[in-house]
Amino acid sequence: MTFTLILEQTFNGLQAGVTLFLVAAGLTLILGIMDFVFLAHGSQVMIGAYAAAAITQATDNFYLGVLLAIPVTFASGYLLEFLIIRHLYRRDHMEQVLATFGLILFFNEAIRVSFGPAALFSDLPPSLSGFVEVLPATPYPAYRIGVIIVGLLCAVGIHLLVSRTRIGAMVRAGANNPEMTAALGINIKTLFRLIFATGACLAGVAGMMLGPLTAVQSGMGEPLLILSLVVIIIGGIGSVRGAFVAAIIVGLVDTLGRVFLPSILRLFVEQATADGAGPALASMLVYILMAVVLIFRPTGLFPAKG
Repeated sequence: MTFTLILEQTFNGLQAGVTLFLVAAGLTLILGIMDFVFLAHGSQVMIGAYAAAAITQATDNFYLGVLLAIPVTFASGYLLEFLIIRHLYRRDHMEQVLATFGLILFFNEAIRVSFGPAALFSDLPPSLSGFVEVLPATPYPAYRIGVIIVGLLCAVGIHLLVSRTRIGAMVRAGANNPEMTAALGINIKTLFRLIFATGACLAGVAGMMLGPLTAVQSGMGEPLLILSLVVIIIGGIGSVRGAFVAAIIVGLVDTLGRVFLPSILRLFVEQATADGAGPALASMLVYILMAVVLIFRPTGLFPAKG
């Protein structure tokens, strides 16, 4: 267990955390602010990844593929809200769960029909294929550094948008008292539609960044959806700041736990027992963390202010 390995896995945890934040931020806007249970949020990750991969293959330009995929994912979220989601706002949460679960099945099958069952792969441009020395004699993939930077910039932008702009004030007002907000001349339907599309776009950006790191395939967003729900529960439902802090914590705990926990267990139990129990216990760490947080902070680390 060398310092270089610890540093590398810490950066991997940060990269996983900021990617998870983009998914969780969109979900906390939809669930916490709009009070809508959207289980198909992971499908927006998949749509973003497929859009970027397909455009990249068609144009042979990674940067152009990502730039064009962003408005595609925003438009898909906007259209989804207009055609389906807006009709479910006044339904109870169970009906929203059932309807959006059906959307998961629809999107997964639509992707298989459109692109086939085989996974897509995106080649990185030469500028992102190399390594960056984060410390002397400590190289780290340039693309993963880029993912961390993009994620942090998005986090700052989302925080400023929600807490420091008139749009953010209108969103919070519309969530707390939509009738009064509408009486002030604000179009709540259009506002919520834009918020939903923005949340879908953020999830799509996460998918675009994950594409070159993993296989782009049907159903790739569902595991991220589960972790995103853990993140917004730990951070506080409706809190963007809480989603960011919790995403970084979950990313670090999950990554470092999977790498180092089996080695730590070998110090206390036999190697065969540690090798068997280590991976299983590591996969449970984030859920154990969630349970501990809920015991001491039932509303999360940074509960949203009403």
